Amino acid sequence: MLLIRAYEQQLIAARQPGHCSALGQEACAVGVVAALGSQDLLISHHRNAGHLLARGVPPGQLLAEAKAGRGPHMTAPSLGVVLTSPRTGAGLTMATGVALAQKLGAQPEGITAVFFGDGAACQGVFHESVNLAVTWRLPVLFVCENNQWQGDVHRREAMPGESIADWVRGHGLAVEVVDGNDVQAVHLAATEAVAQIRSSGRPCLLELLTYRQRGHSEPDKPACLCDSEHDHWLRRDPIQREARRLQLCAEELGQREAVARERLGSPPCLC
Repeated sequence: MLLIRAYEQQLIAARQPGHCSALGQEACAVGVVAALGSQDLLISHHRNAGHLLARGVPPGQLLAEAKAGRGPHMTAPSLGVVLTSPRTGAGLTMATGVALAQKLGAQPEGITAVFFGDGAACQGVFHESVNLAVTWRLPVLFVCENNQWQGDVHRREAMPGESIADWVRGHGLAVEVVDGNDVQAVHLAATEAVAQIRSSGRPCLLELLTYRQRGHSEPDKPACLCDSEHDHWLRRDPIQREARRLQLCAEELGQREAVARERLGSPPCLC
């Protein structure tokens, strides 16, 4: 997550035109991609840096592509990254085709993970893709990064409810809503979903509730509804949350070691 954050901040500082930052969404990328195996395939979208870095794309290579204006079009076949598309929702239709090829013998043990946002979920192509995946029993992991913003439009202006999950249950799709700013929660949910897809052959959806801290593309300013909303999500920054968790774990471990030493007493002198 620190690598992804540093990469994003470098492009932000350089005011790289057109870069679509996913600053604040690092836990989504790391938690899901870490649950995938080498035989699994990945399809990303225009906010792809976190997914690609988590999958192992060298940051220098990714930065060179971004500087050349090709960042939203990156692929990495050797790492199983089939496509990243700047067109909203395009990866959803690709995912069903790729998963069908896997099922028919190309990679029968693999699954296809496709990332998309809440904006793409408001398109008809999302429901078409889910319908096909459920009907044909395709090994697809749908990962919705619900980051509250669809371009410069807040999700409340484009969605009648709070969650994407309610829409897909009617299709018969297994779904779990997860705190997308908690990397351990994301990883646990993704690991369970991947195992379920492998054993059943049926698709699943993870809806990761997160927040995009930057504007739609650089150097746009965040289009937050109000400062209080922005501040609320900044307090839930995934890297800061994990740092606090690790600090508490370290303090607890230190206390346990101190208690153990006290119980054992001083070690004998070996002089």
